[in-house]
Amino acid sequence: MRPSKRNELVEKALEVFYQNGFHATGMDMLAAETGISKTSMYKHFRTKEDLIMAALCLRDEEFRTWLFRRMAQLGATPRAQLIAMFDALKEWFAQKGFRSCMFIKASGEYPDPSDPIYLKSSEHKRLLFDYIRDLATQAGAEKPDILARGLLLLKEGAIVTAHLRHDENPAKDAKAAAKILLAAALGS
Repeated sequence: MRPSKRNELVEKALEVFYQNGFHATGMDMLAAETGISKTSMYKHFRTKEDLIMAALCLRDEEFRTWLFRRMAQLGATPRAQLIAMFDALKEWFAQKGFRSCMFIKASGEYPDPSDPIYLKSSEHKRLLFDYIRDLATQAGAEKPDILARGLLLLKEGAIVTAHLRHDENPAKDAKAAAKILLAAALGS
């Protein structure tokens, strides 16, 4: 399989894993959904878990790039970008095929804290934290770690609520709560 075919396999596998989960997706399903034979898959990935790791790496890169770009587009200042995170989430939740956070799902299906898939999921969340903490610092927060953790708790809660469809607009509700946190941390 040419490198472009490998990338195509990872992209298609990402879609299948996102829609169906990791344990529910076998190599036969992947072959059927991607149009790539199991033999070809195994030429590049020794195990399904290796393919999952490649898919998670791609998702991490794509999601963080999209989220950070949208935050910058929607907010002119670091403070505005922190609030804009919830506007970006609203857009994501409205997308056809939204199925929650792939990293929450991966860590749930691979719950051993030493499993590479769990570790990749944890790393994704840490990278989000680092970015949000940096924005909180730029916005002038005295305790940027605490502000970042609070905002990310709201973000994660909004994702789960959107997935479970418990609320009509969880991103809007999380945004309202985020404004309260920001006012407490940064002043009006």
